Amino acid sequence: MSTAEAPTPAEPVVAPAKTAMARPSIEPVTEATLPEFARFLCTHLHADRTAAAWEAGLRTQWSADAGNYGFVLRDKGEIVGGIGAYYADRWIRGQRERTCNITSWCVLDGYRQQSVRLAMSLLNQGGYHFTNFSPTTVVGSTLKFFKFKELDERVVVVLNLPCIPIGATQLLVNPAAIEAALQGEALKIYHDHAMFPWLRHVLIGRPGHWCHVIYKRRSYKGLPCADLLYISDRDVFASAFRRLAGHLLRKGMLTTHAEHRALSVLPWPAAIRTGFNPKLFLSASLTETDIDCLYSESVALDL
Repeated sequence: MSTAEAPTPAEPVVAPAKTAMARPSIEPVTEATLPEFARFLCTHLHADRTAAAWEAGLRTQWSADAGNYGFVLRDKGEIVGGIGAYYADRWIRGQRERTCNITSWCVLDGYRQQSVRLAMSLLNQGGYHFTNFSPTTVVGSTLKFFKFKELDERVVVVLNLPCIPIGATQLLVNPAAIEAALQGEALKIYHDHAMFPWLRHVLIGRPGHWCHVIYKRRSYKGLPCADLLYISDRDVFASAFRRLAGHLLRKGMLTTHAEHRALSVLPWPAAIRTGFNPKLFLSASLTETDIDCLYSESVALDL
């Protein structure tokens, strides 16, 4: 009688090793990759602006040593997220300061966990003061995690009333007249922003005591208004505002809108609007009064 063979012990089942998923890479936006980033923003952030318009807007830089236009997140060769940047060399309180305005932060849903890495790539660049002037609620919360501070979000809305030009207060709108009236850093600011067709420039005051006002024509409650982006001298602005308001009214703008923090005196009659997502800044030395909307997405993009 034959003896049955003992059963062979079963071989242990070994699960195939999982291949680690490579993390998306982060790279600076260069001259070569800016068109690709612009197409990404056109597709995923704001389709009403063409890729060409995105590219032209992001190409604006005011710094001699800006090394990038922001950073992108790339997976399998495709851009899946990005954050734009505007760099500028500025004179603030008599010191040269390097600023970086954060713009167009967009990450696809499947890669949201990489958003902090993307932001850190930008913020880890040393020697800059950082700003963000159009944060969503989520972006604002993320930037406050990085110790960004909020700016006063209140906006003053002033009814423009007729004004008969009297006294020494003058108003200049002609480009040649503005150039002749300004000098030094004030003239540089004008030259750096005169290229954008959606910006309007006005000087109010008198020779030697000018206030440079930059505004955009917008709509408020379906009616034309002037949205002030820059006021160079609060005191001159307060004394000469009536002349400006009359000019704006003649141009068809019924109200003037200005950040509360930019005014030393509230014009009359005025109301205060609230409930906006606060603008943000990160700086070891600058204060809220040093921060304005120049050299940023607010002027470089027709938002």
